[in-house]
Amino acid sequence: METSSRRRVHRNVPRRRKSLNAIVPTLGIAILLATLFTSLSPTSFSAISLSDKLALLLTPQPVNNAVNTVEPALRIGIVSGHRGNDSGAVCTDANGNVTLTEADVNFKIATLVVQRLSKLGYQVDLLNEFDTRLNGYRAVALVSIHNDSCQYINPEATGFKVAASMDTRDYNRASRLLDCMIDRYHAATGLPFHANSITVDMTSYHAYAEIDPNTVAAIIETGFLNLDQEFLLQHTDLVAQGVVNGILCFVNNENIEPTSTPTFTP
Repeated sequence: METSSRRRVHRNVPRRRKSLNAIVPTLGIAILLATLFTSLSPTSFSAISLSDKLALLLTPQPVNNAVNTVEPALRIGIVSGHRGNDSGAVCTDANGNVTLTEADVNFKIATLVVQRLSKLGYQVDLLNEFDTRLNGYRAVALVSIHNDSCQYINPEATGFKVAASMDTRDYNRASRLLDCMIDRYHAATGLPFHANSITVDMTSYHAYAEIDPNTVAAIIETGFLNLDQEFLLQHTDLVAQGVVNGILCFVNNENIEPTSTPTFTP
């Protein structure tokens, strides 16, 4: 049997626990309020209510340990052939009236190419033929858009042509841009590759000597303004997409099926 004194000890234990339980929350609130008043300046204190400050301190703040790994957008240059300099090839009707200029066709295609590449997240520059920005221009790729003559030459004067700058520090990348442009443009448009009419003016295109030697560049004539005129005007979206696909093939290092497409040697 327990003595009365021992019973009194047991009766006092709950009281002490109750007192301690009452003190702990009070002490916690006191510490919280002390932190609140010492961490906030008088200016910020007057700007928001006490309840807002309490909520701010009591709300767990997210810890952002993520590292910003967003890379800058790749730069691509698109030259609108003859723009800002001359009209290029000129198409006329039977009475000699001008109906179409190469510069206008080039610009329409180039504008679509720039818009579509920009939507994909690339940093794209629309450049004139002799744009001052071409001097030392740096980009992952530069493509100049042109078209061939309005004059009837022969029934075989149809299709497109591409020439890349081989006077570069990376011949393999230049060859790859060339192959990508030929493969993807043909796939998008169905136009044949007209290799036999590629001229030295294309292989030695003036911009090649102006841009930074690390910039891989090519020039494309998307068609002949005589036999291909209807296709170029009515299916400009396909023409532009063919150019876009060729550039994406190069930039993304996409696969190219082996072909027996002849190459031009000046």
